[in-house]
Amino acid sequence: MKRKTRRVLLVLGAILALGIVLAGTAAAQGGSFRIVRPVAAPDGCLERARGDVEIHSFGLAEVMTVGVTDLPPNTKFDLFILQLPKEPYGIAWYEGDIETNAQGDGEGVFVGRFNRETFAMAPDSGHAPVIHRDGPYPDDSTNPTFAPIHTYHLGLFFDSPGAARRAGCPDDVTPFNGEHRAGIKALSTRNFPDRRGPLREVAP
Repeated sequence: MKRKTRRVLLVLGAILALGIVLAGTAAAQGGSFRIVRPVAAPDGCLERARGDVEIHSFGLAEVMTVGVTDLPPNTKFDLFILQLPKEPYGIAWYEGDIETNAQGDGEGVFVGRFNRETFAMAPDSGHAPVIHRDGPYPDDSTNPTFAPIHTYHLGLFFDSPGAARRAGCPDDVTPFNGEHRAGIKALSTRNFPDRRGPLREVAP
């Protein structure tokens, strides 16, 4: 069995087991919504691309499924939870990856906290590991302090500027992947107001 297939099966098995455990403790709640292409995307760039999100909350955690269609085929994307759906993005954190198939469709399943209580904070400043020292977005060695900030939006980014260019999109470099050398945003929840992202509507 290929390593990638084995990993996917292990993840799906863990999610199924978590769902069974949580289902025994609370009734599932959740919501569904759509993510869309950037309003400023040029002609020929992601013209039919879209995504559909479903969230099932079990009280102790949520299972979020992100399905995408009509993206470039066989291409990797990076999913982030965002404070704002368009620049300036504010606070952002890396949730995981989605890779499309030969038809440009893909799906990612994520377990975490994706509801009205989703937030980030930095109550204190401290030392941080510097792993990526080079490039346009090197790691910072310390963090600024900030009070709790809710992050209710989603953004999906090309994993590389080259992949965006091959899809007929701008090849700007952004920090939205594990090496901080990602491409532009492909889909986001910009179809929701800045202060009322869709995660705000999901009950914990």
